[in-house]
Amino acid sequence: MAFKEVFKRVEKKYIITEEQYKGLAPSVDEYMCGDSYGESTIFNIYYDTPSFALVRASNDKPVYKEKLRLRCYGTPTDTSTAFVEIKKKYRGIVYKRRISMPYKEAMEFTTTGVVPESRRDSQIAKEISWLLSFYDRIAPAMVLSYDRTAYFGKDDPNLRITFDKNLLFRDYDFDLTKGAYGTPLLPDGMRLMEVKIPDAMPIWLARKFSELSIFPTSFSKYGTAYIDVTRKVGETGETEEKESEEKQNV
Repeated sequence: MAFKEVFKRVEKKYIITEEQYKGLAPSVDEYMCGDSYGESTIFNIYYDTPSFALVRASNDKPVYKEKLRLRCYGTPTDTSTAFVEIKKKYRGIVYKRRISMPYKEAMEFTTTGVVPESRRDSQIAKEISWLLSFYDRIAPAMVLSYDRTAYFGKDDPNLRITFDKNLLFRDYDFDLTKGAYGTPLLPDGMRLMEVKIPDAMPIWLARKFSELSIFPTSFSKYGTAYIDVTRKVGETGETEEKESEEKQNV
């Protein structure tokens, strides 16, 4: 299968209920087709510095931001196809550049920054290698997994809609061969929907969103997971401090 390496598009995100999903599903089936992956579990490793410079900058919603991640479709083995991706966003437009290689090779590449022999001629691989050297001590920071159903437009294949459920995250055990487990990112019964369009949203979809009261939201999976982790760390620190004070007062 030939994989697309470069993307440029607008991505809009929506948090929807199960009821909204069921109301939208018939129109999606009418105007769209399931893509080549169909329903799959997606695994991502997001990379960051020890101070979480990338995700903190991203959460500040700057004009320009970038992320580095490794992605697999399905629980990988050493020889499964993995993608190493640079994802950039500038003034609302998303640019994604990625290369594919075996999972074990991808993990070695992101650890050492040394471009694999099979990818020595790839400009994208060189860009990723530069990014790995530019950010001081960049390393795996978060694992995110979710079950995704993906569609593309019958009339416009560049129109894509994805529905994600069972979103889980963990900031430890970065071996994706261990499978999907971790802390839920969304409340039960909620899905993350992403609409990926080259330009304007089709009329049928805009009308359906209006009918079902579906509105866009600002949502980052990695950014939200990072906030949740830091909040829990803060709460743990406060609890330990209170327990220490109580012991001193006894």
